Amino acid sequence: MKEIKIATRKSILALWQSEHIKDRIEAQHKGMKVVLEGMKTKGDVILDTPLAKIGGKGLFTKELEESMLRGEAHIAVHSLKDVPVEFPQGLALAAICAREDVRDAMISEKYSEFGELPHGAKVGTTSLRRKMQLLSMRPDLEIISLRGNVQTRLRKLKDGEFDAIILAMAGINRLNLRAEVKHVAPFEVSQMIPAMGQGALGIEAVDEPQILRAIEFLKDERAIIETTVERDFVRVLEGGCQVPIGINARLDGKDIHISAIVGLPDGSESIRQSIVAQKSQYQSVGTELARVFIEKGAKQLLARAEAMASL
Repeated sequence: MKEIKIATRKSILALWQSEHIKDRIEAQHKGMKVVLEGMKTKGDVILDTPLAKIGGKGLFTKELEESMLRGEAHIAVHSLKDVPVEFPQGLALAAICAREDVRDAMISEKYSEFGELPHGAKVGTTSLRRKMQLLSMRPDLEIISLRGNVQTRLRKLKDGEFDAIILAMAGINRLNLRAEVKHVAPFEVSQMIPAMGQGALGIEAVDEPQILRAIEFLKDERAIIETTVERDFVRVLEGGCQVPIGINARLDGKDIHISAIVGLPDGSESIRQSIVAQKSQYQSVGTELARVFIEKGAKQLLARAEAMASL
């Protein structure tokens, strides 16, 4: 192959991610040209509605997938947490790259840590997963839906619309946001369990041998093991990226430390469990843990969560 076309969203973070992969491919394959094809997804266009109310899976991926299926692009670079667990025929999750920091963080101009937020503080996030865990720690907080790209979110914070906003540490690090805000306070995973695949880039590709071979070098074993557990858990629960599910797997030697939570967006009810599994079990343990959650009533809880979110 002499040229690879990357379908990408036009947000600053998406472009950073696609440029990063472009640089890596060109460094690996001398003489290969990599071109970015920018496009907007449904999730980029509809900004006045919380994601959970728009509904459906693949809000940030569908248009990119359609361009690959039409032959206009070969690969797409996604934040893995936005990638659905099922793929259209002809496309595949071809590589998962080494992970960034998996944690969520509170960003604020006034408060240096979560515990300093005053009673009734206004906190911006669109994620039902984050909302659920914030309210279970602090039921007094006012959680307000916050859409738009990172720059829009930061502007609203600086304009005083919010006391704090919640973002992924991976995006904060990739865009060097520490230079733009006064306080960045990461949550420990035990406080706020991240989304499946958080911090990892997933490369979706047209399922053709020459394309898959060209990007095989991007695969990271540790990230594959961790995110396989996480994605299996979500797949069995049939949860998209807009439902309140947190799942994190951390490989440590031959052990995988797994924490998971499922609950209602208002933080009033949840099922939570942490386990340690063997590295050799990574292809089955996510499914097994999901079945344990289903026995504890996770499906009914998620159905209620979706009903609450769509009100």
